[in-house]
Amino acid sequence: MERRTLTPRPDWQRTVEQQGIVYPLTRHPDGVLRPYWDESACYVFSADEVEALEETVAELHTMCLAAAGHIVERDRLADLGITDPRVAAAVTEAWHRRAELPSVYGRFDLRYDGTGPAKLLEYNADTPTSLVEAASAQWFWMEDRFPGADQWNSLHERLTDAWRAQAALLPPGGPLHFAHSSADELGEDLMTVAYLKETAEQAGLATDWISMEEIGWDSLSGRFVDTRLRFIRSIFKLYPWEWLTTDSFGGHVLDTLDNGGGTGSTLWIEPAWKMLLSNKALLAVLWELYPGHPCLLPAHLDGPRELAGSTGYVAKPLLGREGAGVTVHPPGAPAAAGEAPPSGTRDDEPCCYQELAPLPAFDGNHVVLGAWVVGDEPAGLGIRESSGLITDTYARFLPHVIL
Repeated sequence: MERRTLTPRPDWQRTVEQQGIVYPLTRHPDGVLRPYWDESACYVFSADEVEALEETVAELHTMCLAAAGHIVERDRLADLGITDPRVAAAVTEAWHRRAELPSVYGRFDLRYDGTGPAKLLEYNADTPTSLVEAASAQWFWMEDRFPGADQWNSLHERLTDAWRAQAALLPPGGPLHFAHSSADELGEDLMTVAYLKETAEQAGLATDWISMEEIGWDSLSGRFVDTRLRFIRSIFKLYPWEWLTTDSFGGHVLDTLDNGGGTGSTLWIEPAWKMLLSNKALLAVLWELYPGHPCLLPAHLDGPRELAGSTGYVAKPLLGREGAGVTVHPPGAPAAAGEAPPSGTRDDEPCCYQELAPLPAFDGNHVVLGAWVVGDEPAGLGIRESSGLITDTYARFLPHVIL
């Protein structure tokens, strides 16, 4: 694994915008626009390194599914903050019926520097983004800059195959709707959904657009409807389940939820059981089930325990995204008991306490690997860099190549 400095392609910004990255720049707190898509450098891997990463991702995904089953079987949904009985019942039923429910993709965030086993930082299994960059833009970049080289990137083919394989699970009688929130000002959610919609169309599915805010409720029929008053029978949403079930229409979601048994009216993708994997509490459950596993970091739910005085720890809100609310506590920092909650979290918001494993620095840049899973199979790699130890909204996406 090597970071290699390059000269960006002429007119690179227009090029990647045409490929779907309509958000190539990020405005930083100082008001300056800096590249989000950053091709002033790339990461180079050997084939052996990528093969080892693929094996790690496959094993981690299997372990995560086992941990999800453990959570359901031992009735531990409260550890994930799922205390509403109706939501817990929906998640449990979805888990038991998961073979009947379409499930498309997820992204592992890994710590890796090329010298040892990759370490799991978290699993984004419900609403992962940076997909367009990983699947499309970096592939075209490689063809321009390293023609004839390779890349860990079978995302497009696997996504199309996943939709095709799961088409029979979709209810008949309507298009598969694709939804994002119109509150997304940057366009990242919009383009992620647009790309997934494109792969579904290439798989032969009939699709349509809608925003979450445009979804209507027909009180006469007791059904969700689109802007043309058609029943929404199936919908892919880039919208977290914890929002979906607590919004003003959350009760209607649970009342009409199609969990594969044919009794509901709306099939939501990703399915409700993905709440088991997209929650940081999963990290602590994994450590309980696989203590000492070389690809896991020690993690606890009741406090940092021994981590406070030995390795240090990171406090992660169970449902935080893009580094929001995450705090880093070096060795010897006071234990969490009695401390103020991490910045950006509520006083009552639970956290997972994970061993501090600082991201490796390449030329002063802290790097995290985003390894994609599609249809339960490893499918590709995306890389983000940050200036600090927390990969936040100011991180940069860099392409990679196998040489």
